[in-house]
Parts: sequence; C-alpha cells; structure tokens
Amino acid sequence: MMTDDVLTHIIKWADTDKTVRAVLLTSSRAIPSATLDRFSDYDVTVVVTDILPFFENREWLKSFGDVLVVYRDPIRDQLGYRRFAYVTQYADGSKIDFTLWPVALLKQIVYESKLPSELDIGYSVLLDKDHLADQLQAPTHKAHIPAPPTEAEFQTLVEEFFHESTHVAKHLRRGDLMPLKYNLDQAMKQLSLRRILEWQIEIDHHWSVKPGANGKGLKNCSSRRSGPRSNRPTWSLQSKITGTLCLERFLCSARQRKRSPAFLNSAIPMNWIREWSNTYNM
Repeated sequence: MMTDDVLTHIIKWADTDKTVRAVLLTSSRAIPSATLDRFSDYDVTVVVTDILPFFENREWLKSFGDVLVVYRDPIRDQLGYRRFAYVTQYADGSKIDFTLWPVALLKQIVYESKLPSELDIGYSVLLDKDHLADQLQAPTHKAHIPAPPTEAEFQTLVEEFFHESTHVAKHLRRGDLMPLKYNLDQAMKQLSLRRILEWQIEIDHHWSVKPGANGKGLKNCSSRRSGPRSNRPTWSLQSKITGTLCLERFLCSARQRKRSPAFLNSAIPMNWIREWSNTYNM
C-alpha cells in the first residue's frame, strides 16, 4: 500500500503540515478483499487541529495535482463536532475524497461503543503523529450490509413499485419523456428494483455482503450467486432485466430457500407480475 504514488504523496504532504495530526485511509482501498481498478477512489480522512482554514481556502487541494472539479460537501455535525468533505477529481484521472475531521472528533470516536460506518467498513492508519488512533477499534467490515426487510417495508416497496408503473404508462401515452425517465429509471429501478435486487443477493449470501452505493456492486455480487447454475435463475444485469422478472425471481428464491420472512410467501400474486410484464415491456 505504501508504494502507491498517490498515498505516498498524501503522507509526505501531511507530514510537513504541522496542523495535520493524522491521516486515515478508508473504504475500498482499505479493505483487503476489495476489487480495485484504475478508477477506484482514494477515500482519505485528514485529522487536523482546525478544519476551517482547509474549508475556506481550497488551495491545498492543488498539492496533489491539477484540480479538474470539486464537490464541496458542507460542514456537518458528527458527535457534536464539525466536519466536511471535498470530493476532488484531478486532471490525471485520480480522484481523492478528502474528509476533514478535527482532532477532538477522532478522540471522541475512540470512546464510542462502535465505529462510525466510514471506519467500520475498513480503515488503515497512514500517519498518526500523536498516536491518536492507537485505541481505535478494529473494523468489523459489516457497515452498509442491508438488513432483512420487515413485512411492512417489503409490502410498501412492492406497492410503490407498481404505483410508479401507472405513471410510466401515463407519460408514455402523453409522450412526456423527461418525467417518464424519472419514474422508470429513478423511482422504479433505482429506488425500488435496486433494493429488491439487493435483498435477493443478501438471501443468497445470508445477509453478509455489501452491494455498494446505488447498485454499484450488484453486477459482481450477482455473478457470485450461490448454488449450481442449473438450480437457480440465470440473469445478467447487462441484459434487459424487467422489474417484474426480478420480483418474481426474488420471491421464488425466497420461497425455495426459506431464508426470508414467511410473509414473502404470499406477498404478490404471480399473475400480477405477468400482467405487468405484458403491459409494460421495458
């Protein structure tokens, strides 16, 4: 890890700045089993004596290359202390997500009963001038794993999914493509179908995997589904997956494997799904 040029540069910069007291690497690059590529972000938490100079003057971001664009996350409270983030894309293709914490926040986290999710997912200490991170708990790597839905949560999601389909039909009839894309791609696929897919994957993996933000890891997770291929549905996120087919496969798998709440056995009549599929052929 220390041979990485970007990380080496960050450590040298932090070591020469007296106001920087510690640097933590988090997220995928701090998880030994994570799959990385040249597009993988560097998620770096910088612990400083005062966050305001770093927030008010962004010139320090240029220490790591030519800045292409920055998303400036506002100052927020965490455990009673202020923190912020700069999501920075550099011209050379590297992307560094800087999170700035005051020293007092790191000290408070040490005394908390559990790590915040951004550390529990995985972290590595790159620099610690004052041994502030010595007492941090080890990460459990369980952050961001979806929990099984309650019956009410599942039923609500199903109802929202089918309710949105009526808007899709209306917008198609009217020729309103912008709201159509919202209802289909955002409301139905991203907000409803994505969660169904995540639940399906968690059923296959005993609720133990992290699918990733906005479905980012669904393709890889679905390719590792357990069981002989002949005994399980074969589908690819790269093909034209309809919401109804995914719902049907989710329910069928839940019934067969019996690793989900009993209410899933009678949540949706299958003829509803088939009718929806025939009416709205996406």
